[in-house]
Amino acid sequence: MARSKTQRSAVDLALQGGGSHGAFSWGVLDALLEDGRLRFDGVSGTSAGAMNAAVLACGWARGGAEGARAALSRFWQAVSSAPHCWGAAAGPAGAPAWMFNRAQWPGYGMWDAWLRQWSPAQLNPFNLDPLRDIVAAHVDEAALREGPLKVFVTATSVRTGQPRVFSGETLGIDALLASACLPQQARTVVIDGEPFWDGGFSGNPALWPLIYGTRTDDVLLVQINPRVHEGIPQTAVEIADRVNEITFNASLVAELRAITFVQKLLRDRKVDPTRYKQLRMHRIADEAGLAPFDASSKLNTDPRLLRALFELGRGAAQRWLVASLSKIGQESSFDVGEVFLAPRLRR
Repeated sequence: MARSKTQRSAVDLALQGGGSHGAFSWGVLDALLEDGRLRFDGVSGTSAGAMNAAVLACGWARGGAEGARAALSRFWQAVSSAPHCWGAAAGPAGAPAWMFNRAQWPGYGMWDAWLRQWSPAQLNPFNLDPLRDIVAAHVDEAALREGPLKVFVTATSVRTGQPRVFSGETLGIDALLASACLPQQARTVVIDGEPFWDGGFSGNPALWPLIYGTRTDDVLLVQINPRVHEGIPQTAVEIADRVNEITFNASLVAELRAITFVQKLLRDRKVDPTRYKQLRMHRIADEAGLAPFDASSKLNTDPRLLRALFELGRGAAQRWLVASLSKIGQESSFDVGEVFLAPRLRR
């Protein structure tokens, strides 16, 4: 039986990071909020996913679903008006999709190789940070910490290489910036004497905070990093881009593998069901739609690119609502093993 909008189902959100590709998740969230049949309990986000989670939570605390939609729209409009927010200028006027990929711009390879000789501290001695200004203008720390939505943000400890999840009183502007700190692009973020880099190195996004930190058994993953890359990378830039994609999916795949194992133990009654959640996993993605945009476009804040990604996200969410919303609270709507682990399982 179809749910009415007053019969909202609870779900946790897991939002991947990916720079400008976070606009895809913005589109997903916009469509889910507009539909109104889901109630969000917790949100785990990394990098751009952390920004989306924080802005969503602040907007929700002030004005419910419509407040969250408006807050996300204002945030991404601010990002699009700050070309160097993620370290890149806009693409050429009238550019087709592939032209938003910085790696395909004439001379980019030489320019990128030259830049890699210098650290952000050397290139930016005054630590100018347009992203900090944007986040500070759109995130209310009090609303973020005290609002009804539980937010978990992952950053990576430079010292130990382990993930650090910020939530509640530890969550603030610095934690969001730490979660999005690519060391090749931005200066290391130090919190209480501990240096942090991008959370994608250790949890993109971290799922375990949702398992232990909320009561909801349904987790909806919004995926923006591609699992599969056809062909063999040939140039140094192409190789670096594919390494980026593999690295920023590795932690998620490892967590999903562990979750799949525990769920099997639960089904086989080999562990205490009162100690572990019987998770139901769901996923919104559009790998074909995102395929024309390579890893280098994650640093491009061209408003046309962000709008295209937003529309892709809205479309993916709307298709998911039609096909899978009825499974919330009932069963998983995709097979984790088939999507993420199939090659290993076959061996």
